[in-house]
Amino acid sequence: MFQAESVDRLIADELQAHFACATIGRQIIVLEQTGSTNDAILQVATGNTKEGLVLFAEHQTAGRGQRGNRWESAAGKGLWFSILLRPEIHISESGRLTVWAIEAISDVIRTEFSIEPTIKLPNDVQVHGRKVAGVLVETRAQEKAPHLAIVGIGINLNQSGEDFPLELHDKAVSLAMALGRQVDRPRFAVALLQNLDRIYREKFVTRATRLPS
Repeated sequence: MFQAESVDRLIADELQAHFACATIGRQIIVLEQTGSTNDAILQVATGNTKEGLVLFAEHQTAGRGQRGNRWESAAGKGLWFSILLRPEIHISESGRLTVWAIEAISDVIRTEFSIEPTIKLPNDVQVHGRKVAGVLVETRAQEKAPHLAIVGIGINLNQSGEDFPLELHDKAVSLAMALGRQVDRPRFAVALLQNLDRIYREKFVTRATRLPS
């Protein structure tokens, strides 16, 4: 089984230490390998699991994109994760979560690397006209409780061109390819989760139920 390099590993406790007062990130799980993080997070969550659980996988063997497309998830070279949420919106408004996620991803890329990404609706972030990140939101209705929303996010960080199949060479890119250098995955993960949490609490959590900042 794949093992990520120790210097670049995602360590759940180290990541979670940054989110003591957060909604998103207050509980973090890192799996070495799974089929799809969207499926895996539903398997580990229980009825008592608070929203904001984040599940990363160093390697996805069956990552999913929009319309059933396969998401290429090179082992240890990107961020592949899902967030469990109970947003205070109607299930028909779940598209708002996709917009929230792709805008938050774009903001962090812009802030951290001075790259100007573009958003390609409905769910992609592009750099230099090629896909660098994607979002897949899946919802589950719950009886007598806010519906569940699983927000799956994939971001290409440290792949080289050879890590993408031939048919994606002109369609996909990584931040490392755009920058000409490797990206610190744990640092980027923390910056992204912090931005996702801040904007989520502003847009989807009522004042009465917000955690203290």
